Amino acid sequence: MNSYLFLAGAIICEVIGTLLLPYSKNFTRVYPSVLLVVCYVVAFVFLSFAVREIPLTIVYATWCGVGIFLVSVLSYFLFGQTLSWQGMVGLVLIVVGVTLVNGFRGEPS
Repeated sequence: MNSYLFLAGAIICEVIGTLLLPYSKNFTRVYPSVLLVVCYVVAFVFLSFAVREIPLTIVYATWCGVGIFLVSVLSYFLFGQTLSWQGMVGLVLIVVGVTLVNGFRGEPS
């Protein structure tokens, strides 16, 4: 169970780091840039703890899928960015894919 908390922490740190990219202004603003790098480093540290008990394929699929979904949704609210209906369908498919990967993973024999 702790591994899933580390995975959640990794996702949150990665999403925060990604959302700081516009604020860093191509790494010309010091504080957002430093916080961005710290968030990414912490995300990878948390990932390393998550893969101790969860297979790498599950960790990576979940990290990427949930991260893409959250960044897309939060960008709508924070930056006023929009998605076409095709983009929204794609986000739904990402959520379905992550659910399938996590729900129907085969245990190693």
